[in-house]
Amino acid sequence: MNQPWIKARRWGLGGVAAVLAAALMAACGGGGSSSSDGTTATTFASGPISGFGSIIVDGVRFDDSGAEIENEDGERGGSDDLQLGTMVEIEGGAIDDSTGRAKALRIRFGSEIVGPVASVASDSTSLVVLGQTVELRPETVVDDSLPADPQAWAGLVVEVHALMDASTGHYVATRIEDKDNALLFKLRGVVAELDTTAQTFKIGDALISYAGVTDLPALFDDGLRVRVRLQTTQVEGKWVAVSIRSGVRKVEDHDVARLRGTVTDLTDETHFEVNGVPVNASAARIDDGPVTAGARVEVRGTAKDGTVIATRVKVLDEDDDAIRGIELHGTVGDLNTEAKTFVLRGVTVDYSGTLIFKDGAEADLADGVQVEVKGRLSTDRSTLTAVLIEFED
Repeated sequence: MNQPWIKARRWGLGGVAAVLAAALMAACGGGGSSSSDGTTATTFASGPISGFGSIIVDGVRFDDSGAEIENEDGERGGSDDLQLGTMVEIEGGAIDDSTGRAKALRIRFGSEIVGPVASVASDSTSLVVLGQTVELRPETVVDDSLPADPQAWAGLVVEVHALMDASTGHYVATRIEDKDNALLFKLRGVVAELDTTAQTFKIGDALISYAGVTDLPALFDDGLRVRVRLQTTQVEGKWVAVSIRSGVRKVEDHDVARLRGTVTDLTDETHFEVNGVPVNASAARIDDGPVTAGARVEVRGTAKDGTVIATRVKVLDEDDDAIRGIELHGTVGDLNTEAKTFVLRGVTVDYSGTLIFKDGAEADLADGVQVEVKGRLSTDRSTLTAVLIEFED
């Protein structure tokens, strides 16, 4: 049967500055920070990377050539950490709406889970990692560091970038890759069944001991979202916490804020969280609603006092290109006019089907030509099936 996810190679981004900066999303009362070249960060974006040619997040093509990159703990990162499906938060300059471009100043990346695969569903549409159910969807990117058949993943240690589905408590994977070199496991989730006597709590079905952790987050209690690092071996059925930090996402004030992800918490249709970021949509236009727990949404607005004040919210359908579409920019290589394929950023592009050519024609394709390709990965995960090829200067 055709498997509902995407198999992809690691796609390098090249030219990304890996400079350690102050914490990307540290709360403050100002209206954005400045980069070393004086550019003011006026834009905040959060979501999975959906394309390259710089990096594409929430439909915006961010120039990352001078960006500072770090993980969620403030540790230095680099281009290899930014892959298709990686969950990121970006501070950038103003968005040019005529081109859909902006300059990325700071990029923070982070996954939800690092741990061993305990089991894989017989239909290969989900797996269990550290007591959490992880769903594989058509848009899930599976790195080629893993076997092609998910049934072979049982027992392997993986890293999962994901969105939380609040309606099911499941993690919806945006990217999965091999992590057999992990020195510690990791889990982001909500504290439940806290037992201060036994010094244990649960995230999903994972029972965690925090007896050896002295520095706990403020207001540590049931319902708090946390990030936990764990020893790689269980003790008496418990995962042993090495550190516990708040998992609440903090957002600086920005003139423009864009979110794409799932509703991870819902108070009502106009007050909810997306990817853990609070949203106030009381004055927003809501398209294709209603907003429900676990819904995929795209939010546009401004960020103020740690909350995105939405002007527009769009509820996305599972087949929406905003979820499943992939966009690549780069130079054509290995053109095969007989098979009607070429390679772009390490991905084989199939242009044999029905598609649109813009600012050129099929006859203009040649090795070395700069193009933009939009499409979806084939069900066998071998090629990007193009729906649009645009020739670029």
